[in-house]
Amino acid sequence: MTDPQVMSPCYRHPGVLTGVHCARCGRPICTQCMIVAPVGFQCPECVATATAAQRQPTTVAGGRISERPVITYALIGISAVVYLVQALSGTDRATGLDPVSTNYGMWPIGIAANGEWYRLMSAAFLHGGWLHLAFNMYVLYALGPTLEKILGHSRYLILYLLAALGGGVASYAFSSMNTVSVGASGAIFGLMGALVVAGRRLRYDVTQVLVLLGINVVIGFISPGVDWRAHLGGLITGAVVAAIFVFPAPKYRMLLQTLGILAVLGVMVIITMWRTAQILDFLAPAAGLFT
Repeated sequence: MTDPQVMSPCYRHPGVLTGVHCARCGRPICTQCMIVAPVGFQCPECVATATAAQRQPTTVAGGRISERPVITYALIGISAVVYLVQALSGTDRATGLDPVSTNYGMWPIGIAANGEWYRLMSAAFLHGGWLHLAFNMYVLYALGPTLEKILGHSRYLILYLLAALGGGVASYAFSSMNTVSVGASGAIFGLMGALVVAGRRLRYDVTQVLVLLGINVVIGFISPGVDWRAHLGGLITGAVVAAIFVFPAPKYRMLLQTLGILAVLGVMVIITMWRTAQILDFLAPAAGLFT
């Protein structure tokens, strides 16, 4: 508001007289301080307060809204590059495996006896052939962007990595000790489970996802050489993590999400410790022969 009969010193520049006052708080403001508002002028503090008060739109999980699935594309790119390295490294005739799979694939004895814990995660970025890679990356390309949009980039990445780790832990815990397995299937099943949970939360039609999930679960059980344990481990982990992300009320969202993720990791640690102790007990008599 402006009153040419009343001149007051600007609240930020006391040496400057002005007849203009902030339309929100009424403080006098000079031409250096006044900011055009829908009605009259406002002071910098009121504008800053109003801007901070405006809530940025977020996803149902509390993440930033983004239309570009950059994490999905990055995961596909990383998996493709790693497979190229596998293909170029050759194949060991004795084992039928490439050196990358031998050194970084899921091998329970290597994890328990040699402390190669990285295998729990690294195996999820390896594949046993180009068809194996193509199928997993196709499903990631088909489902990933929707989940990334629902959760936001960071939570989506956490979901993928935890589902991959959950698949690795399940494979480690329940597979034969001398098995060497690779594949992103645990993470992919995690995405399917997560999309079912998030879809139900948002009232999406998830029938197609359920059909795809059911077919792949059956294939995992009837096909020889398929690590169905990793599939189920990733599926359960993905569904649980998705529920942790999409169901908490906004007021307690960050706290409940943090505690939930820590709980999931805690369960994985307990299962891993149990399996490690089991394998070491089994290997102990053989180790005594060489001492």
